Amino acid sequence: MTLTIEHLDVSYGRTQVIFDLSLEVGDGEVVCVLGRNGVGKTTLLNAIMGLLPTGRGRITFDGDDITDVAPHRRARLGLGYVPQGHARFPSLTTRQNLDVVARRNGAPEAGVIDEVLGIFPALASVLDRPAGLLSGGQAQQLAIARALVTRPKILILDEPTEGIQPSIIIEIEDTIAALHERTGMAIVLVEQYVDFALRLADTYAVIDAGRIIAAGRADESADPASFTALIAI
Repeated sequence: MTLTIEHLDVSYGRTQVIFDLSLEVGDGEVVCVLGRNGVGKTTLLNAIMGLLPTGRGRITFDGDDITDVAPHRRARLGLGYVPQGHARFPSLTTRQNLDVVARRNGAPEAGVIDEVLGIFPALASVLDRPAGLLSGGQAQQLAIARALVTRPKILILDEPTEGIQPSIIIEIEDTIAALHERTGMAIVLVEQYVDFALRLADTYAVIDAGRIIAAGRADESADPASFTALIAI
């Protein structure tokens, strides 16, 4: 499954935020989008999910043009989105959070919640705990698990380390790495924490002022210090 963004422009009213941006997410790839606050990273994700209208440009998923497709239809096509802030219903239990999302996306497939708990075994011990009482690491795992019960083909993560204690960031990294290894699904990861992002990514793109200013393979030649300098521009 390939996601392709071609020459995309996105605006909030009369204020343009994304300019002529092109990006490709190949089958099974982890693509990291780096950049400081306010450069358009979340705007890009919201446009991909159909939560913001686009101006010029095109978005295709598995060869189909989805530029004008409604958000709920994009989700059913296989785009799973985990926004910032550990998205969950805090008054519902962990189990209820998973069940509600599975049912909202249509009749849940048999065993899908058990499969997700197999990926996130730490959640099995807090199934009956209100989601608002989970730790930061548990809450982020639940946010990702909620997206996974919809059986996405591509998972889109917006700053999964936001608000997470440094000691828990490695736990979140291990969670995402294990998820990718187990499922092989493509992942789009928006991050500011460079070391975390480069350890997970196959490819990267650095955004500044709504444009991609650097892109390439996230291999041994990718120096975290140089990315930190780019993000600090």
